[in-house]
Amino acid sequence: QVRLVESGGRLVQAGGSLRLSCAASGRTIENDNMGWFRQAPGKEREFVAAITRPRSGGTTKYADSVKGRFTISRDNPKNTVFLQMNNLRPEDTAVYYCAADSAHIVNLETARLWDYWGQGTQVTVSP
Repeated sequence: QVRLVESGGRLVQAGGSLRLSCAASGRTIENDNMGWFRQAPGKEREFVAAITRPRSGGTTKYADSVKGRFTISRDNPKNTVFLQMNNLRPEDTAVYYCAADSAHIVNLETARLWDYWGQGTQVTVSP
């Protein structure tokens, strides 16, 4: 069992930057793929970014809407995953969730396939 706790969300102006953190506890996440999803009011949870486990190359994948603006990274010794968000837009406003995948799924964009979830952190981008 792994527990995920997100932090770093807050109100920011359009064009600004934020860095979200996801701290894992209970066991190492070194063998998990890790990801970020977001959910805006009235919308379904959507994929933002993922990074595979080191054994799979630590490769990254992004939603088209954030490509070139967001960067996912992981610090395995610290059992932490980050999401650096630059050039934020009002449409990025959502609750951002960290997720862990221990089954090494193929379709990383599908939220229901991920095993573990954090409680979320609110990101609000003002115009």
